[in-house]
Amino acid sequence: MSERLTQFLGDTPGRTIVRLAIISFVVGIILSAIGLTPIELWFTLQDFALRLYELGFDAFWRLGRYFVWGAVVVVPVFLLLRLLKLGR
Repeated sequence: MSERLTQFLGDTPGRTIVRLAIISFVVGIILSAIGLTPIELWFTLQDFALRLYELGFDAFWRLGRYFVWGAVVVVPVFLLLRLLKLGR
């Protein structure tokens, strides 16, 4: 069991805890220096994901709209040309 835990963590559990504590302290200092709290960071990431999601679907809506507008013109012209060609 201890070998599996060490393999999963990449080092012994004690060293991993110390390493995580040091990294957490450094990240906390950086966040404090730039004036961000973890909850603000979470909301910022959430807002970014939401805007990206909305932008993506808005782009698909625009593409679909252009497709429909083009089809309104192209399909009748195509059918008319096929009908005229049938008459020959």
